[in-house]
Amino acid sequence: MKKTILLSGLILWCGIAIGVPRPKIYTVTSPDGKNTLELTVGEHISYRILSSKELVVAPSTISLTLADGTVWGENPRVAKVTRTNVDKMISSPVYKRSEVKDHFNQTSVQFRGGYAIDLRAYDDGVAYRWRTVSDKPVQIAAEQAEFTFPGDLNAVVPYVRNRSKKKMTFTQQFANSFENVYTHTKLSGLDPSRLMFLPLVTELPSGRKVCITEAYLEGYPGMYLNNPNGGNTLKGVFAPYPKSTKTGGHNGLQHLVTEAEPYIARIYGIHKFPWRTVIIADQDKELLDSDMTYKLASPSRVDDPSWIKPGKVAWEWWNDWGVYGVDFKSGINTQTYKHYIDFAAEHGIEYIILDEGWSVLGKCDLLQIVPEIDLKQIIDYGQSKGVGIILWAGYAALDKDIEGLCKHYAQMGVKGFKVDFMNRDDQQLVEFIYKVADAAARNKLLVDFHGMYKPTGLNRTYPNVINFEGVHGLETAKWTPIESADQVTYDVTIPFIRMVAGPMDYTQGAMLNGTKETFRAVNSQPMSPGTRCRQLAEYVIFESPLNMMCDSPNNYRKEPECTEFIAQIPTVWTQTVALDGKIGEYAAIARRKGNSWWVGALTDWNARTITLDLLALNLPAGKYTVTLFRDGANADRYAEDYKKESFSLSPDMKLTLEMAPGGGAAAIISPDQY
Repeated sequence: MKKTILLSGLILWCGIAIGVPRPKIYTVTSPDGKNTLELTVGEHISYRILSSKELVVAPSTISLTLADGTVWGENPRVAKVTRTNVDKMISSPVYKRSEVKDHFNQTSVQFRGGYAIDLRAYDDGVAYRWRTVSDKPVQIAAEQAEFTFPGDLNAVVPYVRNRSKKKMTFTQQFANSFENVYTHTKLSGLDPSRLMFLPLVTELPSGRKVCITEAYLEGYPGMYLNNPNGGNTLKGVFAPYPKSTKTGGHNGLQHLVTEAEPYIARIYGIHKFPWRTVIIADQDKELLDSDMTYKLASPSRVDDPSWIKPGKVAWEWWNDWGVYGVDFKSGINTQTYKHYIDFAAEHGIEYIILDEGWSVLGKCDLLQIVPEIDLKQIIDYGQSKGVGIILWAGYAALDKDIEGLCKHYAQMGVKGFKVDFMNRDDQQLVEFIYKVADAAARNKLLVDFHGMYKPTGLNRTYPNVINFEGVHGLETAKWTPIESADQVTYDVTIPFIRMVAGPMDYTQGAMLNGTKETFRAVNSQPMSPGTRCRQLAEYVIFESPLNMMCDSPNNYRKEPECTEFIAQIPTVWTQTVALDGKIGEYAAIARRKGNSWWVGALTDWNARTITLDLLALNLPAGKYTVTLFRDGANADRYAEDYKKESFSLSPDMKLTLEMAPGGGAAAIISPDQY
């Protein structure tokens, strides 16, 4: 026994003598002292996260491997450590609040070899990122990004959708539209053959929720997560850099990767890698109103954003150009679009969209317009009515000449593009997104990205990028039965997960509505699952600065009360307050514009009564009138049944909402003196 002790001591002494360093720990703690991010530097680099002394993420190894075999994070040597504190306000003109409080502590650890790691802690979560500190070009062969959780936690995740139902390789899964409903399972139950896109959520033993996402994604591929072995560790997976592509896919409007490079990114000069973000919520409702992605994004590159005009869009694709009772054949033609402009002008709707079909299909050319369309006449007619025109653009068609097409259509008077079918997030595609955002900004064009990965803060960097898809939105109700994808449950899940990343173009507004028993997937006269009031409430619940009105002008004209209510709901806000909610069950949010508050609430397929405490709104003293749209007495059988009523706000600042199965409620709270 003594010989063993002596031998162990000798080995330890020899290790010290030859310079094997002891691990060192570098920490950063949030301003309120609750959240701590620790970086351990030894033979490798790992991190762990604590919140209120609860282990959130157990020690997890991170590294970057270069194409030449160098590994950042292997036998690292610290060169310098700096610590900073920031407490400021960020102006946010196209957002859910007019200002964002940006208060954090940061520890930056610089290593020999030309790289650094920034650690940042906020009161609502933590984040880390890699940085280069050398201008030497490098190729990143792989990134090791791990999230090891303290046990077999419950998780709510969006898998890459597999429509073929056959097992897909990761390479095949890299081509996807980032749309799927959520899977609720234990970490151990996650499918090792499937990729998950971000954000996703896990539940700690205490019941607190942890949302994993990323921010500041620029010049780098997006991160997927995968559980390879049924354990407690989720590992980052990244699409390789494309070596070659071919034009194909949907109507020949996509660049499809045919061969990949042996690396995921090529970096030139000083570069900031994406923030790996962990948002920690004591209560589910806190996830309804997170600013973490916005705070971590690069500051605005649009010097004067005053020209950016958010608003609503009369949209023709979902309702299949559904105009009738007119003396022309409705469809993709000038008369139909002028009719949509008339409808928009009647209700103060800021835009109409010309979705797919206005340019010649199969040509991948945005300058070839179908003969039924007189685009200049439509633009001029819209201008005469105060209605702007937004054009749908396939990815590959716009990529032919981003600068020239932006300039050409801006000069014609077009207000923006809805860009679709990217369906990738490798570095090349991410660079395309930034090129479009920049060219559009310089030509004073809005951008709505569809077929798109989750937001990572681009809407702060380029506030003209006014919305994003990456959502299993209402459009899918045209072809998806409830048995295949439960949209109602999805609606009360997505505000806690995907909406954490940023705005989402869900495209609500259906005036034809169905219960769980009466809903049918119909392409040409589509309907929504859930009640009419659910559709109204989604304009409040879902963050969406460019918000579609998806139904036919005929259906809206039949429902003047609901149409008037939708038309007056703002799309950007002065203030937002999360009132109540539980992931997958219900959600309630209040948003203020000027002196009035809008309140929205949604439930799952369970009838539900909730009482909201409005003291959190800090209403100034005075009398207030509530205008409420609620589910009707028979909404459980007839989903379009609703009741509009007005009453004074109760002195105790409580608002009780009764919702039918698949239901919702929406209200305006206005001061009587205005």
